[in-house]
This record gives sequence, C-alpha cells and structure tokens, in this order.
Amino acid sequence: MKKYILLCMLMGLYSLSIAQIITIKDKQSGELLAWVTIVSENPAVFASTNLSGEADITAFKGVEKIEIRMIGFTTETRSYDQLEKTKVLMLSPSGLSLDQVVVSASRWGQTKREIPANVTTISPKSIALHNPQTAADLLGTSGEVFIQKSQQGGGSPMIRGFSTNRLLITVDGVRMNTAIFRSGNLQNIISLDPFATETAEVFFGPASVIYGSDAIGGVMSFQTLDPNISFSDELRIEGKAVARYASANQEQTGHFDIGLGWKKWAMTTSFTSTDFGDLRMGSHGPEEYLRPFYVQRQDSVDVVVTNDDPQVQRPTGYAQINLMQKLRFRPNDHWDFRYGFHYSATTDYSRYDRHIRLRNGLPRSGEWYYGPQVWMMNHLSVDHRSNSALFDQLTIRLAHQFFEESRIDRDFNKVTRASRVEKVDAYSANFDFSKSISDIHQLYYGFEAVYDKVNSTGTDEDISTGKVEPGPSRYPESTWASYGAYLTYRYAISEQLSLQAGARYNQFVLDAKFDTTFYHFPFTTANINNGALTGSVGFVYTPVEDLSISANASTAFRAPNIDDVGKIFDSEPGAVVVPNPELKAEYAYHAEVGAAKNFGELVEVDVTVFYTRLKDALVRRNFTLNGQDSILYDGTLSQVQAIQNAARTDVYGIQAGVAIHLPHGFGFNTRFNYQKGEEELDDGTTSPSRHAAPWFGTAHLTYTVPNLELDFYTMFSGQKDFDDLPEEEKGKDYIYAIDTNGNPYSPSWYTLNFKALYRLTDHFSVSAGLENLTDQRYRSYSSGIVAPGRNFILSLKATF
Repeated sequence: MKKYILLCMLMGLYSLSIAQIITIKDKQSGELLAWVTIVSENPAVFASTNLSGEADITAFKGVEKIEIRMIGFTTETRSYDQLEKTKVLMLSPSGLSLDQVVVSASRWGQTKREIPANVTTISPKSIALHNPQTAADLLGTSGEVFIQKSQQGGGSPMIRGFSTNRLLITVDGVRMNTAIFRSGNLQNIISLDPFATETAEVFFGPASVIYGSDAIGGVMSFQTLDPNISFSDELRIEGKAVARYASANQEQTGHFDIGLGWKKWAMTTSFTSTDFGDLRMGSHGPEEYLRPFYVQRQDSVDVVVTNDDPQVQRPTGYAQINLMQKLRFRPNDHWDFRYGFHYSATTDYSRYDRHIRLRNGLPRSGEWYYGPQVWMMNHLSVDHRSNSALFDQLTIRLAHQFFEESRIDRDFNKVTRASRVEKVDAYSANFDFSKSISDIHQLYYGFEAVYDKVNSTGTDEDISTGKVEPGPSRYPESTWASYGAYLTYRYAISEQLSLQAGARYNQFVLDAKFDTTFYHFPFTTANINNGALTGSVGFVYTPVEDLSISANASTAFRAPNIDDVGKIFDSEPGAVVVPNPELKAEYAYHAEVGAAKNFGELVEVDVTVFYTRLKDALVRRNFTLNGQDSILYDGTLSQVQAIQNAARTDVYGIQAGVAIHLPHGFGFNTRFNYQKGEEELDDGTTSPSRHAAPWFGTAHLTYTVPNLELDFYTMFSGQKDFDDLPEEEKGKDYIYAIDTNGNPYSPSWYTLNFKALYRLTDHFSVSAGLENLTDQRYRSYSSGIVAPGRNFILSLKATF
C-alpha cells in the first residue's frame, strides 16, 4: 500500500513538472507564428511564442480570460482549460488590430490600446523580408525613423526632432547610451546585429520615467535572439544559416546561429561576418554629389587622384563581425535565469564627409577615419514570478559593457597623424517590479544604478619619422553615475477609460580631472552632483472596440555627461569646443494627442499630434577660455565654443498612417511624418533645429499568399531650402546641393523599391530585392555620404 501511495505521489509531482505548451499557427498559411503575445490582466501574466511558434502557458493555470494577440490577426480569448485542450491554436488573419502588445512603454507587456503614447514594432517577419544591412537600416524600414549617415559605417536616428544623446537605445532591456554619447551624429547603433534581432520597438516621445536620462525624443528597444527551452525529453536543436549579397557596395555577408534546448537549460550562439566595399551612388541627381577625386599617399606625398568612376564614393568600405552567446536556466515555472555575451567589432572606416572638404582648392584631409568600433556586453537577467505582497513579477538586469572608439586624422600633406582613443566601462543594475493589485489597479516600479568610467588618450605621430608623442586627449579622466527610482500606476477606470501616471527621481554625479599639459584650463576638476524629477500622466479612451483615443503629458531630462562637460574637438573648420564644468540638466516638456480607428477589418487610420519644449538646452555656443575667444588648435586659429545651458528648443509635428487590408492577399499601408523645430540662438533669434528632419515617409503595396511575400514600396523625403537650413548646417556646403543662388540646400527625393521572399520548402527560403529602381542620386538630409544607387540584393536562408 505504501508503495502504491508513493507511486501516486511521484506521478503527481511528475505531472506538475510538465510544462503546458501551446503551438500557434497562421490559419491561412499554416506558418508557425513567432512573437504572438499571450496576456492575462489578473493575475498579470505575460508570455510570447518563440521562433517555433511555441509558448509555455503553465503560469496561466486557472485563469479564465487569456487573450492571444498578434498584429494582423484576429485576437482570440480563451480560458486556461480551453488552451490546455487545444494544443495547437490557429489565428485568422484580420489585417488590422489595436491589440498589439509592446514592452518598451513600461518594461512589461501591455497592449497598445492601454498605452497613452505612440509605439511601433518592427516584427521578425518584416526584418526577414526587408533584409536590412545594419540596425540603423532596420529602424529606417519602419517609415517612422529618419536615418542620417556621415559615412557608410554609420546611422544616426532622428525621432520627432531629436537625435543622438537625446534618444535612448536599449538592448535586451539594458541601456546602451554612455557618458560620451555626443550631440553630434552617432554610429553606435551599427554595433547591433540585425540577424540576431528578434524584434525591435520604437517608443516615441519622452520616456524618462522608465528609462531616466536621455529618453527625450524616444527609445529604441532591441530584443535579441533568446534560447528556447525544450518542452519534451528530446534535445531541441534549431537555427539558421544565411548568405547575402548586395550590388551597391558589393556586400558579402554570412550569418549562422544555432540554439540547443533541454528541459531546464538552453543556449544560443550567433555569428555574423559582413564585408562592405565602397558605396556606389545613383546616376540621376545633383552633380555636386559626385566624387571626382580622392587622396592617395604616394612616395611620402599626398596626391589627388582622379576617380575613374565618380559615382563610387572612395573611401567608404569596411568590415564587421558580430558574436552573441546566450545561456538560459529555467529550474521551474517561477525562476528564469539568462546570461548573454555580445561582441561587435568593425575595421577602420573612413569619415566620408571629412574627405570631401576642400581648403584653397585642395582636400583638407589626407586621412580621416574612425578606428575599430568595439562593443562588448555581459548581461545577466533574472525573471521571477511570485504572488507576494510586493510583486507578481520581478526582473533583475545586471550588465557590464565595454566600448572602444577612436579618431585618426591628418591634414593634407602634413606629417602629423593625430589619434584619439576612448574607452568606456559601463556598469548597470536594474530591478523592475510588476504588481496587479486588482483587476483595475496595476503598479510598475523599479530602481536603476548606472556607473560609467571613461578613459581617453591621445597621441601624435610623425609619419615621416615614425616618432610617436603624447597628444591631448578628447576627454578628461572621468566617471559618470546615475541613480534612479520610478513608479508607474495604471487605473482601469472603466472598460472604456484608463489612466496611466508615473514619476521618477534621478540623482546624477559627474567627476572629471583635466590634464593641463596641452591646454591651460582655468580649472583642473569638474564636479556635478544634481537631481532631476520627471513625471507623466495619460489617458486612453476606447468608446467602442474599433476606436482608441489617447492623450498624455510628460517631462523628461538629459543629465550633462562627459561629452558635454569635458570634450575638446574641432566641430567645424575654424571652431574648437572646450570644456564647460558649469552645466545642469536640460528639461523637456511634452504633450501629445493620438487616435486610431478601424473601419471594419478593411481600413485602419492612426494620427498623433505632438509638441515638445526643451528648456536649458545643452547647445554649442561661442565661449571664452582664459579671457580669449580664439585659441590655436591643431595649428589653426579657432573660435572657442562650449556646450552651454543656453537655449530653448520647440518641436512640434504629426505622425500618421493608413493601412488597408485588400482581398486576395493584397494590402496597402503608408506612414507620414512631419516635424518642425526652432532653436534659440545667441542673439535671441531662432533658427531651424538641426535634428528636425524634413517631412518623410513610406508607402507599401504588399501581396501575401502561402510561401510568398511581395512588397513594392516607395520611400520619400521633403526638401529643405537654404532659408530652412539650421545656421550650423549652412556652413557645410560640401554635403549639400547648390541652388540657383549659389546657396546649399537639401533637395527632396524618393526611391522605388521591390522586395520578395519565397519559401522553397519548410527549411529553405530565398529573398531578393531591387532598391532604388530608378537609380536616383540623393543624400538624406544632413548626411555626409550619398545614398546607394540601384541596388540588387539576394539572400539565401536555410533553417533547421
């Protein structure tokens, strides 16, 4: 009898240990659906399907109302008991839905109809079809993020009139921004691997309550490949191999990833190698954009060489590798541990816009390139589910990141090669909690600590003798720290109306020690210890199922970082930026109203209107050093400038979109963005804001049937006349076209493009594309490099 009882107990324990798995497929094509969200409000439980369309729903046991959602499919509602019996759930394509789930708004899964802000998602399906070369290009496919490029190894997003260090990048929930993120254009985003990206979200507008400093214009959140646990006793093996070629820059890319899964352990390995040649521009456009010459070093002399093909931009080629290794341990339904290692490194890559500048009719630079851009991250995350009084779900993220970047330049036919190298160690810890108080009250709260250590060195080499001497560094030896706590409260006032409000307090500390060997500063240290309080409140009103109206008001801040306080660099010919230790945080005040309406299952329209005022903006202004307004810098008498809390910036605009679900697999969607910004100048007058891009957007005509996806689309951007250019851009005539009055301006442009993806079998697919069909020669606003001309892309993918 005792043996029988023991056997029953063991069988009971075994049954409790078996995970309850559901597989979700497209009812029309039978395709497995990744990133389908499975949500319960009470208790607050969230899950999503993996790349094999599977999800563990054990945590939902006993729940009566579970919603299964994915954009483009009809939302299904089931109880746990129903799902337990279903095993395989088929979702019917609907074309349109207001129920898409996003994570970036609160760090936890919420439907878009619950969020009083605009969030867009770039799905794995879109990434696979459009085949972006870099993470910057991936964001550009959304039609809602404008991408500036100074060189091919670049990509600086512009969102709602803000850019660079007024935008935040996160990778697997970890902030990527460092203490040396500058106000000039950035290219750190290219360190991310599109092949290792499962999904990306863009949160538009201030998000400092959740993310702290820098989240003024928006947040770009990347989720990378996740190891999948095996839901049976068999070893789970999955992965893919990809080879890609593109003609405009002779791209050759190889990618491989593999995932192994056991019942409690799983691991994923990803590797990508990319080689880009010099980029070829289009045939039809401004003559000013052509590259008639380039510089070569011959017999110890810089020589101007005629370019045999002026449409090829020399030098612009570079190569890059990306490696990711993840390990996962899931001992039970309550704990989930993940460790991730990320590594990215480029070769040297030239700053193209510096190579096309002239001085007295000759190139200004003999050399100007970035050294290898290196990014490494070690990341440990812990997820815990509990029904404690303090939280239902807890996520802990501990991370260390290492960044290395450098600049090497030498004037034309000069022998001094200046090298400036920066290294940053960035440590961060995040504790995020979610607590469902009842069906109508939800709390999200957490704590964050960030610590950055900056090491900066400089050397000057005489290339004629090989002698290397110490030179001035770009930054002082310094540290930057941020400590914050936040609370967000969601109240479902009724089935039609909900409120979401939050607040955050942040303390930031900066310490810098200046070397006076090369520049006699009137100070040797800079210390900042200050705080910032931000908040947000918003409403979402859903009077009927197919209409959602939202409004929110929020504040955001950006704490001065090492780049603001301690940088020395030449911003433009004849100007040098010097340190300013008297800085304080800049504040943004924001309001927006949005609406989304579905007309049956055929048409969806969404519109968002926004306004942001930035006060005490950290901007570059004329300055004095030791009472002098000009100093000799790198052999040139240069106007002294510094970053100062000296301006007000106003940005307003509209984002709109239309999606039409047509019969027989056809569809149409378009996005349009208009933003206008004004920045206060020294004399009190205003100038157009540098990072407010001209109007831009996309329009897509799509066709989808089982195993085949087609997309014929256009990308377009408006013109910026000379009078509409920011004052600082008017001096950069070398990157703009010239109007009939001899003034620089940024012309409007468009491209026609076609992409196709065909699944040959369950394991093999081929995708191809032809970008810029009409071979337009165009330069995106404020970019240094000319965009690709006609570009043929071919990609082969094998999955297992």
